[in-house]
Amino acid sequence: MSEQSGVQELRDVNVLVSLTESQLDIASTVSSVKSPKAGAVVLFAGTTRDNFDGKAVTHLEYSSYPPLALKTMLSIAQSVKQKHSLTAVTMIHRLGVVPIEEESILIAVSAPHRQAAWQGGEEALELCKEKVEVWKLEEFGGEEGGVWRANRDGAKVEIV
Repeated sequence: MSEQSGVQELRDVNVLVSLTESQLDIASTVSSVKSPKAGAVVLFAGTTRDNFDGKAVTHLEYSSYPPLALKTMLSIAQSVKQKHSLTAVTMIHRLGVVPIEEESILIAVSAPHRQAAWQGGEEALELCKEKVEVWKLEEFGGEEGGVWRANRDGAKVEIV
């Protein structure tokens, strides 16, 4: 595992997984999976929205146990790369406070053909949300405070 200026990452052949507290860079993420062998590149950008379940959200805050989360991310990326015959996979998750309209996760995949890229990208995202050891605080502001959730759609952990 390498760590440089707040970025923790693991690499394998044409696979990169990373956790960072910095703002995510879409262009460099797409560039990381480009290849002359790939006719398709798919990018998913998970962005902080201003509401959840009818409540105004002020921001999200992500927490993780990086050594375990990175190993899980690497396993997922390697698995979907092999299963869908992808050329390359990059998964980057942001930690810390993520303001409204900023990205909390980027998943980019490339493949010789678009169908494999679409399917591989979607599977990587769903497995990441299901398995990676990342938790989020949805901060509603005011007296209500926030709600900690597993990094799954709507899975409540506890009210803070």
